[in-house]
Amino acid sequence: MINIAILGYGTVGSGVAEVIEKNQGKVSRKATDELVIKYILDVRDFPGDPYQDRITNDFERIVGDPEVSIICESIGGINPAYDFTKRALLAGKSVCTSNKELVAAHAPELLAIAREMNCNYLFEASVGGGIPIIRPLNYSLAAEQIECVIGILNGTTNFILTKMEKEGADFDAVLREAQRLGYAEMNPADDVDGIDVCRKIAILSSLMTGRNVRHRDIHTEGITAISATDFLYAKALGMTIKLLAHSQYDDDGRLGILVAPFMLGPEHPLYFVSGVYNAVFVRGTTLGDSMYYGQGAGKLPTASAIVSDIVDCARHPGKTTMCFWDSENVEIAPISERKGRFFVRMASGNENTNAAAALFASHEAVSVSVTGEYAFICGPMSEADFERACAALPGGIISRIRIS
Repeated sequence: MINIAILGYGTVGSGVAEVIEKNQGKVSRKATDELVIKYILDVRDFPGDPYQDRITNDFERIVGDPEVSIICESIGGINPAYDFTKRALLAGKSVCTSNKELVAAHAPELLAIAREMNCNYLFEASVGGGIPIIRPLNYSLAAEQIECVIGILNGTTNFILTKMEKEGADFDAVLREAQRLGYAEMNPADDVDGIDVCRKIAILSSLMTGRNVRHRDIHTEGITAISATDFLYAKALGMTIKLLAHSQYDDDGRLGILVAPFMLGPEHPLYFVSGVYNAVFVRGTTLGDSMYYGQGAGKLPTASAIVSDIVDCARHPGKTTMCFWDSENVEIAPISERKGRFFVRMASGNENTNAAAALFASHEAVSVSVTGEYAFICGPMSEADFERACAALPGGIISRIRIS
């Protein structure tokens, strides 16, 4: 018998209990012993719940119980999740989590403690929900030098952008619908401002490099400025708009990371990823291109990934699953030096049009029946040169979107 505890009985925690209950025979067989939920930590009561008798609000009971060997942390956020996770690891208990905020902020320290105490800190569910991506980077692609990782890593923003494209609706209207359907939180800032994606690409980049990528160092933009008009232009170009997380080595061997909306065409591997689905594209030096696709969030897909980590811990008691993520910080190349192409909208007029043609490299006009505007594609050029050119335009610009 392998006793586990679940910290937090919300969407993810209850999903973990449900997956274990539904698949008890198969899960226990793969774990080589019966998995039993001994405790569930929560400040609330759940009358009528089949696990009501196991709910406690006392973490000390859990961390002090030698029979509990594996803990699922599904509280979310930093506090008290960080304290509980650290104490559990110091007590020799493995911890499995989907908490990308905690992983992005404290993984090197928590992984080091797990190694010292011969237990595990596993977080497969922290990036792609039910999509296996952490293990492939750690093991399946262990022989590879990863050159780049590009991902659609947030189902909420991908749902919003897909609906905007298909229905010609503006951002605010689609956001309200996403909130009504439960795809977006009442306070959606982490999703729509790109913060959630930033944490996830920091995790993937850390595994890609074997060193620590600080999410605060990553240039991050969200989707709040994307409009229905932008999609009119994208359609005319045969493109779509996606919020991409982009991590890639440049020609000088420096790591460039960016989270931002991009226009991309049908030749791009992420072009057809729509709705709440996520995908991660990985390029290695010998394997070449590979892709990982599926539901990036949701109660049961996320819980399924956590239970897979629990099974991994159960099958290897007293052994640490190696994760190459050292505490040395990676220096990220300045965004100003990144080179790329840009789609630009500006007010129409001969003065603006002539200035745009003179200031921007490889200037190519885009014709759409939008009154009062002139649009074009420019580049490739550095972000710094692009910003200087925009500043020199007589009327400035309405908006710009990078092109992948």
